Amino acid sequence: MVPNSLRAAVIAAAMASAACSGSIAAGTAADTPAATTAQATQIAPAPGRFAALPDFAGLAEHYGPAVVNVAIVGKRQTVSDVPNGMSPNDPFFEFFRRFGQQAPRNAPPPMGEGSGFIVSPDGYILTNAHVVADADEVTVKTTDRREYPAKVVGVDEASDVAVLKIEAKNLPTVRLGDPSKLRPGEWVVAIGSPFGFENSVTAGIVSATSRAMPGGNYTPFIQTDVAVNPGNSGGPLFNLNGEVVGINSQIYSRTGGYMGVSFAIPIDVASSVKDQLIKSGHVTRSRIGVSIQEVTAQLAESFGLDRPHGALVGSVEDDSPGAKGGIKAGDVILKVDGETVETSSQVPVLIASKKPGSSVSLEVWRNGSTKELTVRPVEIQEKNQRVAANDSQQGDETSKLGLAVRPLTQQEKRQAETDGDLLIEDVDGPAAVAGVRPGDIILGVNGAKVKSMDELRAAAKKRNGKVVALLIERDNAQIFVPVRVG
Repeated sequence: MVPNSLRAAVIAAAMASAACSGSIAAGTAADTPAATTAQATQIAPAPGRFAALPDFAGLAEHYGPAVVNVAIVGKRQTVSDVPNGMSPNDPFFEFFRRFGQQAPRNAPPPMGEGSGFIVSPDGYILTNAHVVADADEVTVKTTDRREYPAKVVGVDEASDVAVLKIEAKNLPTVRLGDPSKLRPGEWVVAIGSPFGFENSVTAGIVSATSRAMPGGNYTPFIQTDVAVNPGNSGGPLFNLNGEVVGINSQIYSRTGGYMGVSFAIPIDVASSVKDQLIKSGHVTRSRIGVSIQEVTAQLAESFGLDRPHGALVGSVEDDSPGAKGGIKAGDVILKVDGETVETSSQVPVLIASKKPGSSVSLEVWRNGSTKELTVRPVEIQEKNQRVAANDSQQGDETSKLGLAVRPLTQQEKRQAETDGDLLIEDVDGPAAVAGVRPGDIILGVNGAKVKSMDELRAAAKKRNGKVVALLIERDNAQIFVPVRVG
């Protein structure tokens, strides 16, 4: 339901706008002796041309208290942070910026600021991953000037979403909306802390939806012209119903400041990430092992398509789910589980959201006709997934051990000359006491080999008693380390 104060404000704005439009038309005719009635009619606004301008005061008053300032100490990022996966050689490198507010590079100690918003009365908060990445301390400040130490529940750099937790009750919260209903041209509102000015309200319109960033990712961004600047990062983007439809995340700029092109993460994407981070400390995504590209007008003509749409398969990895499902180079993916594919950027998002091992139907265009295929995606082992080492209260067995673990890349495995697949990034609690170190590679748990984070969790649950025996590789040697839990 729309708050009464917000509804009343919008109605009042409509009345004021209508009255204002009438007085302008009358004034024009009266103040210009030579103006004819016909001329006055031309000067007056056409019916429906100017809809009532919205008043955002009710929205800001009602939901502003759920928007928080996020301050960090120990941040290692630089001011020129860019979206994940973008190379410094990319032509857009100097223009796309994530905009958490950072102190000068050599300022001791490293500090930074961003925004966030409360999504549950008991203190769960959504923000951007790049706001809190590598932070040693995180402090959340509410609009009533109370400050809380915050725990980083989980970070997913692929989507640029992070979840924080503060110890509090009965907190004000936002309402979540449906970003799929957004239309270019409709009003949206941002609340955040640009340059540290807390709870600042800015407004604009939706410029476009489902925007893909250079370098590719799993997020169909919402583009707006809402003014966002350093410090807005992680703050909410509202529609006029007072619902959060996105998290302000990036800007396009030639100067490092706002230039009218801003990007927000759709809230449904962020909510899915949030739920997975709270439940397991990591995000599961799927892949089918194909490379794709946009279908241009020329390619559409060459393949016999009626218009440019879909995603053209450029190559298929050997022994991948795509290869096993019969996908071939030159196929054009038109639908994924019945959902129409207009642009190639939709396919990674759609596939990533599927459960590994599940049956996914594809409609492809091949040799002038459509063909139905079935693939079974596999889980992506992402370097930028992290399990928080101190998140024991979520019940994750890896976290209870005090381990922050991520998969090794193939290049790292070759460099380390190891058969292991899991690298320990951080150590806390029982694992630290037992002598486990950052940089150790996990080979097995309780006598069972582990190749993924899910296998690690499952093996840790099967312990006998309160001791978990980790087989780790360190300095080209393998050793067992007993870790006592509880």
